[in-house]
Amino acid sequence: MRVLLLGTGMQGRAALHDLARSDSVSAITAADLDLTGLKHYIRTNLPGASIRCEPVDTEDEEQLRRLMSGGHDVVVDLLPVPLHAAVTSAAIDAGLHVVNSSYVDDEIRRLAPRAKQRGSVILPELGMDPGIDLVLLGEAVRLLDEVEEIVSYGAGFPEPAAADNPLRYKVTWRFEGVLRSYLRPARVIRDGATAEIPATEIFAPANIHTVEIPEVGRLEAFPNGDALDYVDLLGLDRSRLQRMERCVLRWPGHCALWKTLVDLRLLDDEPLDVNGVAVDRRGFLAAALEPQTRYRDGERDVVVVRVEARGRRDGRPHRVALQLVDRRDLESGLSAMSRTVGFAASIGAQLIGRGLIAGAGLLSPVRDVPFEPFVGELRKRQIIVEQEDSAIG
Repeated sequence: MRVLLLGTGMQGRAALHDLARSDSVSAITAADLDLTGLKHYIRTNLPGASIRCEPVDTEDEEQLRRLMSGGHDVVVDLLPVPLHAAVTSAAIDAGLHVVNSSYVDDEIRRLAPRAKQRGSVILPELGMDPGIDLVLLGEAVRLLDEVEEIVSYGAGFPEPAAADNPLRYKVTWRFEGVLRSYLRPARVIRDGATAEIPATEIFAPANIHTVEIPEVGRLEAFPNGDALDYVDLLGLDRSRLQRMERCVLRWPGHCALWKTLVDLRLLDDEPLDVNGVAVDRRGFLAAALEPQTRYRDGERDVVVVRVEARGRRDGRPHRVALQLVDRRDLESGLSAMSRTVGFAASIGAQLIGRGLIAGAGLLSPVRDVPFEPFVGELRKRQIIVEQEDSAIG
């Protein structure tokens, strides 16, 4: 199969690293605005790899069309979110499949009928979170006859030795993106009822809980977006659900600090007037904090993805849990976040190329990515999914 990779930042480089080592990939074109940086990365980290490098500017429709007409089969789009719609539309026009790691939005949904008509697969949400968590979520539901509770956790954070600043947190991507996620409303099911959580309250004590993660330790969890988006995709009976949440994990104390900063309105969208100058609050905070929260050489990040489900199997109460823990690979330099996002997107593209993801139009990792082949490919990359399965009582 022939792959066009768009975007070679931290996650894109992990995808490139993976594609270049795959026997099923016969040709790779990597495209980025920073061609000099891309070529340097290939020379330094992938010597001998046959990779064609091209510039990409999604505002240049002709250039995008030329890229898409280069004889590829699948596009792996790891460009910023606002560029996905233009890339996906061009891919459909060229009869190509496309994978990205971002949440599906209305623009992508509007392209679905045209993709289905052309026989193209659109597979968004295939990174770490969203992505691996959704594949595990789908499998957890399939392991039960009836689901009463389901909670998923996805997070990246420094290992204890690297959590050496007051935040106990470091970034493997842009801090501004983290801050946007820290002021996002959530929707969950608790005690059988839907709970709407305002953006300013996701760090409130009533909305956080602690969880003990095997291999890692005690962490605190807070709500992550709209869990109910996946009820229908999972085929769940809403009337039977007592609890459903998607959560982020951090070291203890993180939520209390960020609740204070949210209450001080340092994450608000509205610019702040400072002596007649409009200051972007989140942009300022990110610029001030990001240089102090980068990983140093030899430090590792940790990624945790865990799904817990309770319900009934064969008429008896049952519990299942699926979990992976990954850490930065110091030999390649790839962070755990880059590995789990970039490798997952690369695996998705390769499964499409091998005909293991069937259909056309807008697909979802929840129901359309086959569990065993997917986790088998993760295992080959030393990313291991563990399973717990037990009757209750």
